[in-house]
Amino acid sequence: MDKITVQELSSPGCVHCAEFEKFWHSIEKDWPNVEYKKTDITTPEGEGLIHKYMIFASPGIIVNGELFSTGGFHKGKFVEKLKELSLKS
Repeated sequence: MDKITVQELSSPGCVHCAEFEKFWHSIEKDWPNVEYKKTDITTPEGEGLIHKYMIFASPGIIVNGELFSTGGFHKGKFVEKLKELSLKS
């Protein structure tokens, strides 16, 4: 099974960012093929991602190099995306 990458672009003090991170850690054991990375928007890498993906609200969630959502997330849709990508690999 190919690796899936999930990158969370987060802002310090962001409630939605903390919610996504908590949700991810609650399900990560079910997704051993997913590599999760959290990037702070205040870092040079974070600033580059903001510009690359035109992210205007946190968290920015990038899955396999494509912007999945910004400013929040839908748990069910996120899990469905992981399932869809897992079936393709």
